This record gives sequence, C-alpha cells and structure tokens, in this order.
Amino acid sequence: MEPIDSPEPPEPLWLFGYGSLIWRPGFAYAERRRARVADHARRFWQGSHDHRGVPGAPGRVVTLVPAPGSDCEGMAFRVESQAAGATLAALDLRERDGYERARPTLHLEDGRTVSGITWIAARDNVSWLGPAPTEEIVHQLRTSEGPSGTNADYVLSLAAHLEELGIVDAHVAELARLVAS
Repeated sequence: MEPIDSPEPPEPLWLFGYGSLIWRPGFAYAERRRARVADHARRFWQGSHDHRGVPGAPGRVVTLVPAPGSDCEGMAFRVESQAAGATLAALDLRERDGYERARPTLHLEDGRTVSGITWIAARDNVSWLGPAPTEEIVHQLRTSEGPSGTNADYVLSLAAHLEELGIVDAHVAELARLVAS
C-alpha cells in the first residue's frame, strides 16, 4: 500500500478505520461495513504527541505495517460525495502526527472489493517508534496520557471494540491484557 498524493478522492469514497475510527469515526457516513486489508497487520508502533501522549512523552497508537499473509480487519465507511472534501480535511487534521493517506484495497464483509483511503504512519516520520520489547510498549501504554485521554484507555477501547465485532487481533489482545493486569 503506497501513500497517495492525489487530493481527489475515489468515487465512491470508502474510508478504512483500524484504530479509534472503529468506535469514534467523527464524521457522517452513508454505509458502515466490516472490512479487511490483505497483507497488513495493526501494530502499536506509531508515537502520539497530540492525542495519547505529549511532546517528550509520546503515547503509542496503531498503524498498519506490511505483513504478508496477514489481514487487518476493521471498519469501512462510505462517505457521500458532497461530504468527501470536508471529511478528508478533518481526518487529515486528526491524523497529522506522522500519518499520511494511503489507498488500500478493501475487502468488504459482503464480498465487494473497493478502493479505499486510510492513514498509515511512514517509517521515516518523526513520530515513528517502531517495534519494541513487549514490556516497553506496555509501560508506555500504561503511563502515557494526552489531550484525548490515557493511552491505556485507547488500547483497552480498541481491544473491547475488536472483541465486540468478533475481530481477532493477537497483538492488540495481548497488550490490552497486560495493560489491564
């Protein structure tokens, strides 16, 4: 999945949420479907200085990373064309700390395959934290807090919403279990 530079959204506009967009999209949508992106995994490898942490003490939030043979499941939202520009602008602002737009192929639960837009963290962005020992990630998740709340709340909410949807994500589940213990 490559970053996209084109300001023109695809028609229809499908947005893929794999983190907080799952339970708090923050925009109006015409349709919401469970979806997956092939050959990618959700990982707590992106730093957050503006939502779940602060400068000098970033939290950790999820991004998509290449993972051949794995699928990342989340939610796809179809946005009406008249709301596309404002929705993308609002999400560009929300996802500004190291994220860039990318265009994944979304496999919807009803069998359709559509082109979508999501936000991923580039490995060369200034907030990239990358992989770390589990104990280090858990410590950061337990202790970080920012304007959007605690990092622990973020991982626990993500795990709860994935479970509610029947989405199995071993990385998120393990971190949530360790943060809660």
